Amino acid sequence: PQGIGSPSVYHAVIVIFLEFFAWGLLTAPTLVVLHETFPKHTFLMNGLIQGVKGLLSFLSAPLIGALSDVWGRKSFLLLTVFFTCAPIPLMKISPWWYFAVISVSGVFAVTFSVVFAYVADITQEHERSMAYGLVSATFAASLVTSPAIGAYLGRVYGDSLVVVLATAIALLDICFILVAVPESLPEKMRPASWGAPISWEQADPFASLKKVGQDSIVLLICITVFLSYLPEAGQYSSFFLYLRQIMGFSSESVAAFIAVLGILSIIAQTIVLSLLMRSIGNKNTILLGLGFQILQLAWYGFGSEPWMMWAAGAVAAMSSITFPAVSALVSRTADADQQGVVQGMITGIRGLCNGLGPALYGFIFYIFHVELNELPMPESPSGGGVVAQYHLQQNSIIPGPPFLFGACSVLLALLVALFIPEHTNLNVRSSNWKKHCGSHGHPHSPQAPGEAKEPLLQDTNV
Repeated sequence: PQGIGSPSVYHAVIVIFLEFFAWGLLTAPTLVVLHETFPKHTFLMNGLIQGVKGLLSFLSAPLIGALSDVWGRKSFLLLTVFFTCAPIPLMKISPWWYFAVISVSGVFAVTFSVVFAYVADITQEHERSMAYGLVSATFAASLVTSPAIGAYLGRVYGDSLVVVLATAIALLDICFILVAVPESLPEKMRPASWGAPISWEQADPFASLKKVGQDSIVLLICITVFLSYLPEAGQYSSFFLYLRQIMGFSSESVAAFIAVLGILSIIAQTIVLSLLMRSIGNKNTILLGLGFQILQLAWYGFGSEPWMMWAAGAVAAMSSITFPAVSALVSRTADADQQGVVQGMITGIRGLCNGLGPALYGFIFYIFHVELNELPMPESPSGGGVVAQYHLQQNSIIPGPPFLFGACSVLLALLVALFIPEHTNLNVRSSNWKKHCGSHGHPHSPQAPGEAKEPLLQDTNV
């Protein structure tokens, strides 16, 4: 077989690290180019670009997952990484083409779907959660380190060098897949020819959503996930731009913010989460995480000073315990043969939010006229920026209206979550569809609870 050694989790880890390290380097340059390209409606265009990309990823992910079940993982790893990284060199060549290609690249920007299927091929069921955890930690580590490196190189040597370096790392990732990554799908699982049929049931992106109303408990969980993740997805798409252009953060400050938030989130999702689950129970942990998310979004919405953003960021790290707690609740209460069905529903809901959230946030920013009168002023030597130059066109009481909307949405999620019982048996009517549910893993292996973390790791450029 082509590749170096036998298939392992480490092959998948290196692929993920290189891809997101390349995109992380571009965090600061992307924010600048975005505002220079769309000076009038920066937040609206950012929301539309990320929204189109998210919706295309949601629609195409099941089909790509099903095709990789037939044709193997390596070719689709190559395809998804290539198209996800294709926009990088266009940043300096043509910003308009750069953002256009980012939108269209959503069709193939589903590397994590293929990576999780790759990991599922080569691990036993009891090993899978740890393997997914390793992939997730690698993703977090790449985004903790790369924005700070990119901001430093951009300040010292210019953004052109950062784009060249990111392009080189993306090419290294593609070469690594071609040369070093062996195929993980066993030969006996692949048909003799490429003409094997793919059913609509396998490729239907709405298959998971159609099962939601069949059990009242599942419905409550899915409504909770939708209402809480919709503002989270929108926040991810626009928050760093908001810090940079509205709150006056320097490139270095944005990079430091990402690093600190990432480290705190890793601590919250490991040590703090395990302590809370043992001490106050699963449902109460979910409620506590939603409470932290409401506080964080309200703080973002009303905050007008940089120190408020830092304080709210610490609260945001604590709010990251919500989804792992929901995943644990589902995995504990669902029957063994229902795990994939129920986890697949939650995955589908969050994938849909990745498309709707950014567009919604961009539209709300546009409605409230949250735009700039001019380009950012040069940063001060201390790296803090001049906040006075970043005030909104209108002196609004609410600096960040979408965040306040998000707080109201999460408050509704909290009220819905109150009705979720702590201990119950989820009973979802399923058919042979459940072989193909979840995050597009392959049909011959059940989906592990840890696989539900995939929507947190949707491909994104920040």
